[in-house]
Amino acid sequence: MKNLLKAEEFALFLACVYLFSQLTFAWWWFPALLLLPDLSMVGYLINPAVGAVTYNLVHHKALGILIGIWGLAVGNQYLMLTGVMLVAHSSMDRVAGYGLKYADSFKHTSLGAL
Repeated sequence: MKNLLKAEEFALFLACVYLFSQLTFAWWWFPALLLLPDLSMVGYLINPAVGAVTYNLVHHKALGILIGIWGLAVGNQYLMLTGVMLVAHSSMDRVAGYGLKYADSFKHTSLGAL
């Protein structure tokens, strides 16, 4: 089952690559922005509970989808880019085994212990 979920996340990542290709940005923007959502881990400097909230907010796919749809609705390429990159990053993390975080520890995730 775990491999099936990883395959699903990889397919979603590839869909994000395709959606990115439909935007007007140069290709180098994709790898340049791909790890940017990990800045949300800065909350862990305060404590694990705050870190989990900030990390989970940014890594929740619904946020990326909503921002992307908002960008599509208003015709804003930057919002569409933000949405695509948030979903792409979250899917990439899930393929690598990084799930959403529990408040007790960075290593305690929805996909198991790191």
